[in-house]
Amino acid sequence: MVLRKLINRFERLQARHTEENTVESRRDLEDVTYTLCVSTGTRTVEAALAAARERSAPATDGRGSAAVTGVPTPVKARTDASVILTA
Repeated sequence: MVLRKLINRFERLQARHTEENTVESRRDLEDVTYTLCVSTGTRTVEAALAAARERSAPATDGRGSAAVTGVPTPVKARTDASVILTA
């Protein structure tokens, strides 16, 4: 979520700087670029954007649907007699 917000902010500020080309727009773009690099452990904006996009992409379960992480998979209960313990 944080990386997605940083990517969006970078893209907005890059567009703004392209239009305005002011000291303020350049400074804002440099700030978000630095934050992206620190957040992703990279040294260039290209690498930071690639890493941020990869990390913020939804995980899939191999069938193209989003996978939920951190939720245990239900285990089917055994119903055969071998699981019945006697005293």
